[in-house]
Amino acid sequence: MSNGNKDENGDKLRLRHARMKVETAVLMSRGAEAHPTELVDISATGALLRRPLGWRGDVGETWVLDMIFGSDLHIHMEAQVTRVSARQVGMAYTHIPDDKQEPLWNLLGGYADTLETWSDD
Repeated sequence: MSNGNKDENGDKLRLRHARMKVETAVLMSRGAEAHPTELVDISATGALLRRPLGWRGDVGETWVLDMIFGSDLHIHMEAQVTRVSARQVGMAYTHIPDDKQEPLWNLLGGYADTLETWSDD
């Protein structure tokens, strides 16, 4: 008999959109402030970035992300900071321009519709 909503320890399973590991350049900007960084992974709902040196952002702030994938795909979108650690910044998309939605879903491929279990460990 399956426990569907619990892991082997009886803890509730948490799901999120699957994250695709990809490294690419990202420029985070907010007003006159801009920080070059790198993408760690990306999903249908957000992105995980390396925390830029000297960056002093906070959870809840909205930033513009410019991501370059290869020589032909540039995705420009708005995202809100959802978590910050010493090494990474988690972002949730708040606005994806209409002309960038299809290219983003094409980039994500099967990751766009896949859920995975996760924990904070």
